[in-house]
Amino acid sequence: MIWREPGTRYRAPNIVEKNQYIGGGLLVWARIAANGQTELYVFVGGSVTAVRYRDEILHSLVRSFISAMGTDAIFMDDKARPLRARLLRSYLESETIPQIAWLPRSPDLNPIEYVWDMLGRRIAGRSVPPGTLHEL
Repeated sequence: MIWREPGTRYRAPNIVEKNQYIGGGLLVWARIAANGQTELYVFVGGSVTAVRYRDEILHSLVRSFISAMGTDAIFMDDKARPLRARLLRSYLESETIPQIAWLPRSPDLNPIEYVWDMLGRRIAGRSVPPGTLHEL
């Protein structure tokens, strides 16, 4: 909370400029499993909508992977807003892609969250334990 005298909101000492956008961003997707991982899939341009996620990830990458894995495969995502759309739930059901049900964005249950954390540390130049992210 900020306290200042009434009527002084726009005086120079009360204004702090902030650069809200520091650098660029990159939206990526990857698959990890007990038997390995995929290359990072980079979303080029724009935000990730439910339609885009269905077409670029579920239809193009996940469907074939689940088929190849057989009955042992279970699909898991972080339930980010675009991934909770009815369109995607319907698609997964129509393609009989089994999903795991748990709390959304739960870093202690979702192993990919640890991968993203280590990748972020490596990019930021912070130390990462030896042997981690050797494939990235």
